[in-house]
Amino acid sequence: MADAPYKFDEMQQADGSIRTPYGDYNSWYEEQAADLLRRKHFEAEGNFRRTGITFNVYGDNEAEERLIPFDMVPRVIGAGEWRKLTRGIEQRVRALNAFMYDLYHRQEIIRAGRVPERLFRNNAAWLPNMVGFTPPGGVYTHIVGIDLVRTGPDEWFVLEDNARTPSGVSYMLENRETMMSMFPELFTRVGVEPVSDYPRRLAKSLAACAPPATKGKPVVAVLTPGIFNSAYFEHAFLADQMGAELVEGSDLRVVDGRVGMRTTRGFKPVDVIYRRVDDDFLDPLSFNPSSVLGIPGIMDVYRAGGVTIANAPGTGVCDDKAIYSFMPEIVEFYTGEKPLLPNVQTWRCSEADSLAYVLDNLAEVVVKEVHGSGGYGMLIGPTASRREIAEFRRKLAANPDNYIAQPTLALSTCPIFTKSGLAPRHVDLRPFVLVSPEKIDITPGGLTRVAMKKGSLVVNSSQGGGTKDTWVLKD
Repeated sequence: MADAPYKFDEMQQADGSIRTPYGDYNSWYEEQAADLLRRKHFEAEGNFRRTGITFNVYGDNEAEERLIPFDMVPRVIGAGEWRKLTRGIEQRVRALNAFMYDLYHRQEIIRAGRVPERLFRNNAAWLPNMVGFTPPGGVYTHIVGIDLVRTGPDEWFVLEDNARTPSGVSYMLENRETMMSMFPELFTRVGVEPVSDYPRRLAKSLAACAPPATKGKPVVAVLTPGIFNSAYFEHAFLADQMGAELVEGSDLRVVDGRVGMRTTRGFKPVDVIYRRVDDDFLDPLSFNPSSVLGIPGIMDVYRAGGVTIANAPGTGVCDDKAIYSFMPEIVEFYTGEKPLLPNVQTWRCSEADSLAYVLDNLAEVVVKEVHGSGGYGMLIGPTASRREIAEFRRKLAANPDNYIAQPTLALSTCPIFTKSGLAPRHVDLRPFVLVSPEKIDITPGGLTRVAMKKGSLVVNSSQGGGTKDTWVLKD
């Protein structure tokens, strides 16, 4: 490889030998001519431009549209490695759903003293409208993205839970399609679990959560804020792939106790709404009265059993990084088992001892906003300037409850294709999980995000990160 090895590289051992999951891929790679690979690299970029796979980065002025960098070297996970991961992911997702039910009903976990009440009493993501209500099928978290990082052959940690509106699955699907179109012969040599049936599985899982008022085959729609949303490409892509309607709030209306979708023949009842609109904008009668993105009265229909909203309103509590820090207790409380996938060690800055430790070690830790996302509003101590550290010191002192801190992990690396050959870059992984009353369905692979800059630990696309295809090998 071109760069010096890091602590753990998923393709190459410290002695230069190739790890078993990458054996077949490496053999194929070494047979390829360098000029062919360079041409394929530019071909992939052109494909993404033609397809329109972009995202919006929100700056000080207005949104800037960028192409997401794609790397054509796949990340390869062995079948045995994946089986271990899926057991931990399923355990965690079951606990998240049970936690949501408990939080909006008897709050047994708080009565037991395992989670402090203050964490959600002043949390904007916790919705009083959901108290005492059970969504159809008892499912709160219909689509979940669990962000994982790896530090060794058998060492995986959960970095973050995404239970509100996890995004990125369209990139997972497009990455695979691009790889298969560029290197069809590679997929005949390496047995890789498919991901292309995700939209069908998503449609089936959502339909299984249809409300009591459903008559006949459930009608599913994807609710988008519109073309100016950063993830609009994904909304349109998934609706098209599922055979579902892509709708905006203005296309829907409460009619005769149901949510109706405008058609040329009048309003047609919608049974399941896969919403990509935040809670606050979902219903101007229940939340933000100035919202034009939602449907007035939809919460009343929802509570009456006339529609399913996926994910359920109020699930954003699970995305809170202060709640995340209690996930080991949450998993054990609801499953009776120790977590199979551990958290990253987390210091809650709301606690005096933890705050003191973080302030003394700002140059060594990663500090994140409790409600932050997308790589914004965070401090990576080892790469921060003195000015940035001083600025964060002031922020912490002014509002410690708003932050958590974690150690700087030696994240695993995977190779990317560069002009000088393969070079290691840090990665994370977001597997996508579908939850219905019948089962928990984990797509084999997920979205691998990669820090394209040498040495960088920030993989978010908004901060310059890219993506790569994730292969789970067949047995």
